[in-house]
Amino acid sequence: MAKFVIAGRADCPYYAKTELLADYLQKNLPDFRIHKITQRPEVWEDWLKDVCEKNKWSHKNSPIIWRELLDRGGKGLLLGGYNEFLEHAQLYYDVTSSMTTELMMVIAQENLGAHIEKEQEEEGLKTCINPLQVWITSASAPACYNLIPILTSGEVFGMHTEISITLFDNNQAEEYLKSLVLETQDLASPVLRSVSICTKVEEAFCQAHVIVVLDDSTDKEVFTLEDCLRSRVPLCRLYGYLIEKNAHESVRVIVGGKTFVNLKTVLLMRYAPRVAHNIIAVALGVEGEAKAILARKLKTAPSYIKDVIIWGNISGNNYVDLRKTRVYRYESAIWGPLHYSRPLLNLIFDSEWIKREFVATLKNLTATGRQFGGILAAHSIATTLKYWYHGSPPGEIVSLGILSEGQFGIPKGIVFSMPVKFENGTWVVLTDLKDIEISEQIMTRMTSDLIQEKLVALGDKIHFQPYQSEHKDLVPHEEKNPVMSDADFLNQIPQTTFEKPQSLEFLNGFERKTVES
Repeated sequence: MAKFVIAGRADCPYYAKTELLADYLQKNLPDFRIHKITQRPEVWEDWLKDVCEKNKWSHKNSPIIWRELLDRGGKGLLLGGYNEFLEHAQLYYDVTSSMTTELMMVIAQENLGAHIEKEQEEEGLKTCINPLQVWITSASAPACYNLIPILTSGEVFGMHTEISITLFDNNQAEEYLKSLVLETQDLASPVLRSVSICTKVEEAFCQAHVIVVLDDSTDKEVFTLEDCLRSRVPLCRLYGYLIEKNAHESVRVIVGGKTFVNLKTVLLMRYAPRVAHNIIAVALGVEGEAKAILARKLKTAPSYIKDVIIWGNISGNNYVDLRKTRVYRYESAIWGPLHYSRPLLNLIFDSEWIKREFVATLKNLTATGRQFGGILAAHSIATTLKYWYHGSPPGEIVSLGILSEGQFGIPKGIVFSMPVKFENGTWVVLTDLKDIEISEQIMTRMTSDLIQEKLVALGDKIHFQPYQSEHKDLVPHEEKNPVMSDADFLNQIPQTTFEKPQSLEFLNGFERKTVES
């Protein structure tokens, strides 16, 4: 089969004559096919130059005709212009054209008018296609600044999905948000339809398809951990009401940050029950921190370490499970293809390092939140969104904070990080994984704190009492290096001098962290 591409300036009379001849050949020859391309006169030369440079052709006039090699692939075979196509038709098909000059000019003007109408119709269709409405709360936070370039790169939702971003924050952040809008527009992203700001609460989340909830900042003073927990409720209640009222019925809500992530997620579910099934908490940040620590120990790249499972409270009392973790492309005496991997616990022979230094480093990162800055938070949110829309890598375990339905013996009604995979626009909990049972002691410790956080926040419990294990062997020799609980720490601080840190980082730490080895 012969397929010819005929491209030309929309008002070119020779293109009109070539088009008529090509139409005749296609109508009368069963294996002859054509594809037409027209360009406005003002852009024709630049378009032709780009085509010729790409294919390493030499051609300067309108039209240009080439034959596509359907049977062999490749860039195509340049035929030439009008004269070359006419000679080809006469030589191979014994067909010629007798169009007069006057008719050529008339058809050329008709082609130009038809081309302009087609462009206008396509632009009209674009305006009818609603872009994906993405809202980011607490948009003055550093994570938002780092998230915007990733969202506008097309890597998250795809290059064929246009997005509109709305930055939502309070009135005090308005000037900063305006400068952020200008900087975002300077990116000239092909997938970004618009970017705007919103500081009016009643207009928040209007027709939102995606809502990213970042750490909120507040100047309100709190004096106890209980006050800190209860202070999360008003904002989550407000967000839940606005999501129910204003957001699109299929909205997806993703909660990120480094403070009270599980608590904020379960509160949003409570106050936005209509979309509770589409509210999740990001756990990839903790997963990334663990991979980076392990990679430094093994002297490899963090991306080569897969299947680290984060259980429990994402921003607090969690449990890092390495039993399924594998290392790819590890330089050692045993070597294999790119898909070959080895269990991580078989490569780290120093079990004491895992039980002590690895645990202590992760605990410190969670307690202070210093390394969980804007870049990591943004990347974790963007990657989770990408998986949500396009699926996670086949065979790879992803950690995600979701509402428990009793999987793995986790009590129902709390948001708990657990292993999942993303597929078909949703997630599936990997309950069929073997050898990942968690001891009752560890499970009780994690769930007890999460349940108490929820009860204290909602006012069903007055005091938060961190879980105290009856056993001292949760982490070997732990009694020699005790970990102070939130309540013990707060009790040592004078009530009149303790003020809530703006980011709440140290209130969310000081909790025991374990790793399965």
